[in-house]
Amino acid sequence: MALHGTLVVSGATVTLIRGAELVAAPWKNGGGVTREVAAFPEGAGLDAFVWRVSVADVAQAGPFSRFAGIDRTLVLLSGAGMLLDEAGDGRGAHGVKTYALTQALDMAHFTGEARIDARLVDGATRDFNLMVRRDAAQGEVEVWRGATQRTLSTDAVLLYCAQGLVSVTPGDAQPLPLETGDTLRIDTPHALSCAVKGEGALLAINIRYAKR
Repeated sequence: MALHGTLVVSGATVTLIRGAELVAAPWKNGGGVTREVAAFPEGAGLDAFVWRVSVADVAQAGPFSRFAGIDRTLVLLSGAGMLLDEAGDGRGAHGVKTYALTQALDMAHFTGEARIDARLVDGATRDFNLMVRRDAAQGEVEVWRGATQRTLSTDAVLLYCAQGLVSVTPGDAQPLPLETGDTLRIDTPHALSCAVKGEGALLAINIRYAKR
């Protein structure tokens, strides 16, 4: 089944985002290229989003852009990997903390205020990036491999196909095939069942909005 636009399943809004249709744009600091997968609110700029999911191509070593008030999760998708050096925070921390992302789907968590310098292990890499404004929402990333059955109950869920081919069946809808780089976005799932088949791997991003 090919999904065009959106589909409503048990009150949840399901949107298929094809990786081949993502548009490349320069990083905030001009040091690389990023492709936005989705953001909330839709169309929000880098200073106004509640959450943003993107894929970046990193071709050379250098500093990451800094984002005040943002929590970040970075996942290695392809390439030999990166070493992310985080300098001391100036509040009594000394030395440098290094996050080693050297295997596909290795993951690092850090704040947007952190001073991060990336070193490439052996050539260009591609990474997946979740950014969440910490006073407005919380986000987490899980890796799902192979066949699984889950219940989705956060405010928003994104299922990004990181490797191979998978088929996702939200609720009683028809199965939706995802290729590497495709994303299924599900808003307000409210205990929506979700079946996954295939030998690939998904990144499952769960977003919870702050209660006001």
